[in-house]
Parts: sequence; C-alpha cells; structure tokens
Amino acid sequence: MKRPVPLYDFRTFGQAIKDARKKSGESRKTTSDALYISPRYLASIENKGQQPSLQVFYDLVTRFGISVDQFFFPNKDIETSAQRRQLDTLLDGMSDSGLRIMTATAREIVEIEKAQGENCHKT
Repeated sequence: MKRPVPLYDFRTFGQAIKDARKKSGESRKTTSDALYISPRYLASIENKGQQPSLQVFYDLVTRFGISVDQFFFPNKDIETSAQRRQLDTLLDGMSDSGLRIMTATAREIVEIEKAQGENCHKT
C-alpha cells in the first residue's frame, strides 16, 4: 500500500515566477526559449500552477534569483528572506574589491550593533 502524500500546490510558485519574469522585463517566449521549454508549458506553470520538472524548477529559480525557502518553509519570515535575496543579488554583481569593502562594512555594522546592545544592557 502506498503512503498518501498530499500534492504540493504550485500556484504560488507559478505566480512568483511570473512576477519575477515580468520584473526582469523578459517575455514568456524569451524565457521559454532560454530554458528549452515551450511557452505553453511556462504559461501553465505561471497561470495554472502546473508542477514543473525538477530541472525546470531549478532553471527558473536560478534564472530569476528566487529563494525556494518561501515555498519549502512558508512559515519563515519571508520579508527577511526577500531582503537577503536582494542583497545576494547585489553582491553577486560586485568585483573582489567591492566585496572586500562590503565585508569590512558589514563587520563594522555588527560591531556597532553589538556595542549598542551592550550599552542598552548597562543602563
């Protein structure tokens, strides 16, 4: 006897892909051509929540920089995940010298926030 497994509803995923594709300015044809899938298949994923193959799922989330956390862990703080994804995207476009500057800046912010936290506890 097979264990019953509830089917995952891919409509939220499809909408996220559609939103990201439109935000990037890509047409459905451009995206489908790049992924070697039909525009009709992509439309079904975006509009009807059709379950994509694992490869197409991977190709779509990596193409548009979408975190899968929001789909696999829906109770997590999505806003934080969105901010982190935006920062990751910015960091991906930086040179090594830009990354060194950002690392130093982040370390300084952590130190300042740590010091502020210690000062709050002293009062």
